[in-house]
Formats: sequence, C-alpha cells, structure tokens
Amino acid sequence: MKRILLIEDEKILGEMYEEKLKDEGFEVTLVPEAIAGLVLAKKEKPDLIILDILLPREDGIFFLTEMKRDSEISNIPVVAFSNYDNPETRKRAKELGASDYLLKTDYTPKEVVEKIKGYLN
Repeated sequence: MKRILLIEDEKILGEMYEEKLKDEGFEVTLVPEAIAGLVLAKKEKPDLIILDILLPREDGIFFLTEMKRDSEISNIPVVAFSNYDNPETRKRAKELGASDYLLKTDYTPKEVVEKIKGYLN
C-alpha cells in the first residue's frame, strides 16, 4: 500500500483529502505544519508528500528547503498544493524539488486524487 504524507493546516480540507485518498487505497498521515511533516517524513518515509505552501509558523518553502538538505528524505516526491498563486513561490518550490505545484482552486478533489495516483505509478 502506498503511503502519503499530507501537510495541510486547513482541518476540513485536510480531512476531506485524507478520506478521499484512503478511499482509493492509500495509507495517509495528515499533519498541520511543516516541522511535524519533517519529523514524520523521516520516521515513515512516505511514497509521496502533498504539501500546502501557506502553513502556520514555517511555510512549505521552509519544508522543501529542510527536506532537500536531508539525504534520508530528499528523494521523496513532493506535490505542492496551495491557493497561493505567486510565480516566484511556484518557481522556488520547483527549484527545491517539488514535482508539481497545483492550485487548489483549479482542481476538483477527484482530479487531485487522479493526479496523485499518476505520480505514484
């Protein structure tokens, strides 16, 4: 079973995606902030990380920067998933290794799940 780490601080949105992904047969761990995400990424070595960019305390760019420095987790694919549509942030996320930068408003939950499945195959 493929494992996904979902880093999302909006509780309702996070729980909804967690449920949708579990319904598709994924094992999902949901955390609300970057530091907890880094700890869990090291501990669980998920197959994919879905990362919100705007997070409390440390943001998604911080997460990507720290992740890239850690050889244990630096090769885990990350999909940035945010409402923050800033070209510089998008560029920075890609430079730091994000496989993609999806805008939440551009996709239905079903489309997001299909994209995630594509990254895991």
